[in-house]
Amino acid sequence: MIPHQWAPPCNNQCTHKYSTLMQIPWRVFCKKGCDADGETWDECLSECEEICYKNPVLKDQQWSAYIDRSPGAASCSEECFHACVAGCGYKFDVPSQKVDQIHPSRPPPPPPKEKLTIPAVKRILPRESGQTIDDIPGTSA
Repeated sequence: MIPHQWAPPCNNQCTHKYSTLMQIPWRVFCKKGCDADGETWDECLSECEEICYKNPVLKDQQWSAYIDRSPGAASCSEECFHACVAGCGYKFDVPSQKVDQIHPSRPPPPPPKEKLTIPAVKRILPRESGQTIDDIPGTSA
């Protein structure tokens, strides 16, 4: 048996699409799409959402999403989802144009909150002293 015949065709397509060293994590998620248990295209897509987005592990305990093994950052979850969908596309022979148009059904994350700016400390001089800023040395002793 020749090495390229060892893996199923779907997995070989994932290996080819995500072939660079920096794309290895996405290759893994593409292969998860190939190996998904869903019997239909839609079931495969829903499995990709489960794999790639953090959900609570314990029912009704939102904090438990932190122990979910999905990628954490929103951009990583989105990249994971697209790689997984590519695997589903290879599995069900869906044209790449349709695969590229698929987006997760969950709402986008809220925009980041603005940080409060803390005003700089102002130097307050006593009024009765008659000193000006120029009279005070700029360095410490």
